[in-house]
Amino acid sequence: MGLKLLYSQLETTLKTTQMNTISTDFKIQEALDALGVKDINLGTSTGVKSFANGPSIDSISPVDGQRIGSVVCTSQGDYEAVMAAATAAYPEWRTMPAPQRGEIVRQFGNKLRDLKEPLGKLVSYEMGKSLQEGYGEVQEMIDICDFAVGLSRQLNGQTIPSERPGHVMREQWHPIGVVGIISAFNFPVAVWAWNTALAWICGDVCVWKGSEKAPLCSIACQNIIAEILKENNLPEGISSIINGDYKVGEMMTTDTRVPLVSATGSTRMGRIVGATVAQRFGKSLLELGGNNAIIITPTADLKVVVPAAIFGAVGTCGQRCTSTRRLIIHESVYDKVRDAIVGAYGQLTIGNPLDEKNHIGPLIDHDSVNTYLAAIEKAKAEGGTVLVDGGVLEGEGYESGCYVKPAIIEAENHYEIVQHETFAPILYLMKYSGAVENAIQNKTEWRKACLLQS
Repeated sequence: MGLKLLYSQLETTLKTTQMNTISTDFKIQEALDALGVKDINLGTSTGVKSFANGPSIDSISPVDGQRIGSVVCTSQGDYEAVMAAATAAYPEWRTMPAPQRGEIVRQFGNKLRDLKEPLGKLVSYEMGKSLQEGYGEVQEMIDICDFAVGLSRQLNGQTIPSERPGHVMREQWHPIGVVGIISAFNFPVAVWAWNTALAWICGDVCVWKGSEKAPLCSIACQNIIAEILKENNLPEGISSIINGDYKVGEMMTTDTRVPLVSATGSTRMGRIVGATVAQRFGKSLLELGGNNAIIITPTADLKVVVPAAIFGAVGTCGQRCTSTRRLIIHESVYDKVRDAIVGAYGQLTIGNPLDEKNHIGPLIDHDSVNTYLAAIEKAKAEGGTVLVDGGVLEGEGYESGCYVKPAIIEAENHYEIVQHETFAPILYLMKYSGAVENAIQNKTEWRKACLLQS
C-alpha cells in the first residue's frame, strides 16, 4: 500500500509539472498580469468599481486542466447596483455628441492593439482555440472599433419633403438605453466587442454577461475599457459586466430596464431568451447555432475544396456556429473528394493550441467531450459508416481530457443526429446526384453558413 501511494503521488506530481510547463513556457502569468487578471477576481463591475457577493467559479483551462483563476459571481443585489449605475450613466452618455463617443471607442481600439498579444493568449488558453485564432479574435475587436469610429460620424437621417409649405420631415435615430449582451464561450471577447462598440457610438450603455466557461476574458476586457473611461473622466455604468450561470442571465432577460438583449449561444438558449424578452415586449438580437453544409459540384477545384472543408470542420475544434458539419458531394466526384479529405485528416496535428505547430486544440470541457462521443455513437446506430475514427486522446499533453480526434462519418441527411448541430469536430459526408438543386434539398432546421463549391 505504501508503494502504491508513493507511486500515485509521484504520478500526480509529474502530471502537475507537465501542466505547469505549458503555463510557464507560454508565459501565461505574464499575460494575466498585463491584463490585470488576478487569482481571485470580482465578477461584477460598472467600470472602475468592481464588487461581487455571489458564489465563486473557477476557470479551468481545457489546454492543460489547470486552474487559471477564480471569479466571484454576481448576486441579485450586485445586479441592482449595476443597473442603477447604467441607468444613471445613460442620460450623460446619450447626450455626448456621437463623434466624441467614437473617440472613446477609438482609444479603446488602440488599447486593444497594445494588448493584442496577452489578450489573444488568454483567449487561447482559457477557451482552447489556436493561438492564431486567439490573436485573430482580438483583431476582430480592433476592426469593429475602427468601423464604429467611422460610423459615429455617419448616423445620418433622411430629410423628407412635406406636403405642407415651408415644412420638411426629418428622420433622426435615437439610442434605446441599456443594452444587455450575453456571449458564448467560443468567441469570448469578439462577440461582446461587435455589440458594444456599435451600441456605444449610438449612445447606448451596455451590461455584458460573458460565458461562465470563459469568465476571465470578460474581466480582462472590462479592465481595458475601465482604464479608458477613467482617463476620460466618464461615469460608472457605460460599460458593465456581470458573471455567473444562466440565472444571472435571467436577471437581465426579465428586466424591463433592458430594452434590447443581444444573446449568442445555442438554439435552445435562443428560444428561451427570445420568448422571455418578447413577453415583456423587449427586443432581442439572437446569434445562434448552425448546421452548415458545403455542396461540392463535379467542377469544383479540389485544391480549394479540401483546405476549405477541413478548416471549416476542425477550426476551433468544431466549436463555431459557422463550422462545416456536412459535405454534400456530387456522386461523380464523391470517391475522389472523400479520399482527399480522409487523407488530409491524417496530416492534422492535435495538441496544445498555444503551440503554433498544432492545428487543433481541445474541446471546452468534459460535457462537450461526452456530447461528441454520444453523437458518434448515435450516427453509427442510425447506419453511418465511420471513415475517420473519433475518440478521446490520452497520455502526455492530453491530461485535461478534452482533446478529441476529428471524425468523418458517411451518413444520410435524414438521420436524426445529422439534423442537429453537434458542437464538435464531426463531419458528415453524403452524396447527391443530378442538378445542384437536388443537393440543396438536403436541408436541416438550422443553416447559417452554407457554401457552394463549383
